Formats: sequence, structure tokens, C-alpha cells
Amino acid sequence: MKFKLILTLLAFWVGLNFAQAQKFAYVDSDYILGQMTEYKAAQKQLDEMASKWDADLKIMRDEVEKMNKDFKAEEILLSATQKKERQDAIKAKEDATVVFEQEKFGVNGELFKKRQELIKPIQDKIFVAIQKVAKNNGLDFIFDKSANMNILFSNPKHDRSDDVLDELGVATTEPEKNKSK
Repeated sequence: MKFKLILTLLAFWVGLNFAQAQKFAYVDSDYILGQMTEYKAAQKQLDEMASKWDADLKIMRDEVEKMNKDFKAEEILLSATQKKERQDAIKAKEDATVVFEQEKFGVNGELFKKRQELIKPIQDKIFVAIQKVAKNNGLDFIFDKSANMNILFSNPKHDRSDDVLDELGVATTEPEKNKSK
């Protein structure tokens, strides 16, 4: 029993010393991106593309809905052949709408590819800047506060977002985030 207590205390002491030896900081990538004009321009371009395609998709869906309404209203008057033709036309229009949506908004759609093309280089620049800040400040870990990380409390003195922006050569449009570095 005494041995377990000593072993537990020793493990606790080693863990405490290990934790104290680590140097860490965090950044807020949403804040960093929000300060970058090239990101804002890329995001605006993506939003415009998505809005146009959304409008096109709405038109296509409205057409399918109108075709369905018209068919329901006239169904009684149509022959079996005419019903089949109308149903086939509706099905073809529905299929075309689904294909359009997948081509534009799907996992490998145009919007995804354009986002990769426009945003990935910006993210790569930020990553390189974060690595430089970590190296220059002797940091072992840098966490991203905005990446769905459950940081319940963060002391602003550990925020290196402005350092990353400085490394990128980006002038902040907001008053400096951290006054107590």
C-alpha cells in the first residue's frame, strides 16, 4: 500500500515537471483569416459562385415543382402514353437537378475544387508562419482556438495570432487583440 502511494506521488511529480517543461500557445485562425484581404477576396469570390449556382438550382427545382403541379392538374385528361411521357420528363428534370447540385456543391464539385484552389495556398502560408512563430518563441505546441477545440479558458498572453499576422506581413484592421503579451 505504501509502495503504491509512493509510486503515485512519483508519477504525479514527473507529470507535473513534464507539463511545466512544455511551452505552448494558441492562435485564432478565424481571426487571422479575417484580417487577410486575400482571404476576404477569395471568400467573396466563392460566395458569389455559390449564390449564382443556388439561384440556378432554385430555378431548376421550381421548374420540377411546376411540372409536377401541371401533371397533377392534367393527369385525368391524359392518355396512358402521355402520362408516361410527362412522368419521364419530370424524372429527367429531377435527375438533371440532382446532377447539377452534385457537380456544383458535391464533395468533389466545382465549389469544393475552387475552395481548394483559392483557400489552400492561404492556409499553407498561415501554417508556415505559425511554424516560424513557434520556432522563434521556442514553443512546443500551438493550438487553434477556432478549430472546434474545446478550450474552456485561454489566457490572452498565450495568444500568438498577432505574431502570425506580423510574420505574414498583414496589418490588422482591429485594435491589437492581445495587450498583455
